[in-house]
Amino acid sequence: MNLKISGHHLEVTPALREYVITKLDRVLRHFDQVIDGSVVLSVDNHKEKEKRQKVEINLHLKGKDIFVESCDGDLYAAIDLMIDKLDRQVIRHKDRLQGHQHEAIKYQPLAAQPEVPPQ
Repeated sequence: MNLKISGHHLEVTPALREYVITKLDRVLRHFDQVIDGSVVLSVDNHKEKEKRQKVEINLHLKGKDIFVESCDGDLYAAIDLMIDKLDRQVIRHKDRLQGHQHEAIKYQPLAAQPEVPPQ
């Protein structure tokens, strides 16, 4: 998987990069058909202090693109929130792909009928 981690008004330190990669391993454990992804860590000048740190991820899966964003006062907490949201969406996508269809009744084998001896 190709992963691009960038910062907007923020320098991405090796500790932040390693934290994002280890958290993304949890998502990849559920679904391994990830083509590539891009993570943007940003600091905005928002009035509310709880929403200044923002994390966005755009993940390209086989058959779908998933975009998730989260905001928090702490960047590490925002990453955790983003990973939780992404994990739920990836699991939902995986369940939809698996399909829970059954064979048509006309193609299912008949159950064995008990034989009655002739009298």
